[in-house]
Amino acid sequence: MSRTLAPISGTPGVSYIMPILNEAGHVADAVLSVLEQRYEGPKEVVLALGPSTDGTNEIVEELKRREQRIKAVDSPTGRTPSGLNLAIEASQYPIVVRVDAHTELEPDYTAKGVEALLRTGAADVGGLMDAKGRSPFQRAVASAYHSPLGLGGAAYHSGAPEGPAESAYLGVFRREALAAVGGYDETFWRGQDWDLCLRLREAGFAVWFDPRLRVTYWPRADWDKLVRQFYAAGIWRAELARRHRSGKSIRHFIPPLLVGGLATGAAAAIASFSGSTHNWPAWLKSAASAASLFPVLYGAGVVGASATMRGDLGPAERVRLLAVLPSIHISWGLGYLRGRLFGAAGTVDTSRRKS
Repeated sequence: MSRTLAPISGTPGVSYIMPILNEAGHVADAVLSVLEQRYEGPKEVVLALGPSTDGTNEIVEELKRREQRIKAVDSPTGRTPSGLNLAIEASQYPIVVRVDAHTELEPDYTAKGVEALLRTGAADVGGLMDAKGRSPFQRAVASAYHSPLGLGGAAYHSGAPEGPAESAYLGVFRREALAAVGGYDETFWRGQDWDLCLRLREAGFAVWFDPRLRVTYWPRADWDKLVRQFYAAGIWRAELARRHRSGKSIRHFIPPLLVGGLATGAAAAIASFSGSTHNWPAWLKSAASAASLFPVLYGAGVVGASATMRGDLGPAERVRLLAVLPSIHISWGLGYLRGRLFGAAGTVDTSRRKS
C-alpha cells in the first residue's frame, strides 16, 4: 500500500546531515560544497562529530567560527547510523539531505533533489555516485566503482533511467518519512542506507533514483584501507541478507563464489603438482585439473578487464587495476562469507581510523 506525503509549498528549508570520523583531509571541501549549493531556501549543516584523532574536530570548530549555519553535535561512538540520527534530531527543516565527508555535492544537487522529491511524492531521492581520484591508485579504484566488473553495476554506480529504486545513494529525504520509520537502524554499523530504504518501501513510501543528481565521491586512496573497507562492507551486506529476505541479489553471491572457486582451484593445483592425485579415480583427477584452471582464468579476466575498462585511464591506472579489482572482489567475498556464517558481530570498518 502506497503512502502519500502532504505537499510542500514554496521553497522548503534543507538540513544537511553529515557523520564525521577522522576526515581531516576531506571535511572542509565537503562542507564547502554544501554551503555553495545553488538553492534559494534556508539551509543548515549539522555535523555529527565522532572521536576523531586526526584534527578533524578542530577543523570543524574553525568552520563553525566562520559560518553560523554550521552546527555540531557529539557522536560518542563515531558510528555512522547513530551520528546520522543525532544530526537529524538536532536539525529543523522539512527536507533532510545526507552528506558524507568523502563526498562533494554538485552546485545544483539540492535544487534538483528537492524538485524530484516534491514532483514524484517520494520519501527519498538519490542519484549517481561519481567516484574520482587524485592519485593513480585512487583513480583506478574510482574506475572500478563505475564498472560492473568492479562493484557489480548498481544503478547509483553505473547509471539507470529515472524511476523507482530499491535503494538510494546518500539521499534527499522528507523528514516525516524518516520519523515514520524511526530513522536509521543503529545496529547496522554499515549498510544502514539499504536497510532504511527497505523499511521506507515496506511502509508504503517511494524511493526514487534520479541520474541528474551527481555526487563526487573520493574512494580510499591506499590498498590497505581499500581492503579493510570492502571486507567490512561484505560482512555487513551478509548481515543484511541474514536479517531481510529482500537483502539478497544475484550479484552479491558472485564474490563469495569467486573466493570459493579460487580456494578450490588453488587446492586442486597444489594436489596435482604434489602428486597427491596419483591414486585418485580418473573422474576426480579430471575435476581437479579443471578446478586448477579457475585461478588462471580469473587472473586472465582481471588482466583483460584492466586493459579494456572504460574511462580516461593511463598505463599507471591500468597497472594498479590489476591489484584493485581482485582486492575488491576477494576482500568483499571473504567478508560476505564470514558475515553469512557468523553475522556482523560488531564489525567495525577500520579503514576510517587514522593510519
